[in-house]
Amino acid sequence: MENNMTEENIPENTAPNRGVPLWAQITIWTALVALLVVVFMGLQRAQQGHVPEGSKTEGFSFTMPLFDGYGYEGQSEIALESLRGKIVVLNFWASWCVTCKDEARELEEAWRYYQPGGEVVFLGIDYVDTEPEALGYLKEFDITYPNGPDMGTKISQAFRIQGVPETYFLDRNGVVKHVQLGPFSSTGQIMAQIESLLAE
Repeated sequence: MENNMTEENIPENTAPNRGVPLWAQITIWTALVALLVVVFMGLQRAQQGHVPEGSKTEGFSFTMPLFDGYGYEGQSEIALESLRGKIVVLNFWASWCVTCKDEARELEEAWRYYQPGGEVVFLGIDYVDTEPEALGYLKEFDITYPNGPDMGTKISQAFRIQGVPETYFLDRNGVVKHVQLGPFSSTGQIMAQIESLLAE
């Protein structure tokens, strides 16, 4: 068998193999560790489940910026602590969420019913979204109650939400009294929860 390896067809090693620079290796490993931490925290939250009924929200209170045109009593941000003494309906949603659209009109209808009395506050918390799409969603469904973005998903992490939509009903003392996973089927279903809290 004839040896075809001649000087003409032996590939030239034009540059020595230097490998990946140290700074790049450190960056890659840091990113991988950060990703593993996020995944681990997500799995922990999934195991813990959402914040259950009977939980006091004092430990994970928040202040949230509000979208332009969706402020609360002239304010551009809202603090959960400032709503003590009122029934609070926290609704986690997103413009990309198909099932959120199934309950959007019902939530708005319930809000318009209770808004004049001043005892009930609805608060929309926009999850992992972009502002233009979120504002388009609010306009499409003629939403008027306070709404804002969950910056860095801090609020949704505190409530350990499993997905959207999720809605939390808080009594006047900030205690979680009911958790709705998935969309409401009717305005009456929303109002029934609120009425039971107003009667307490």
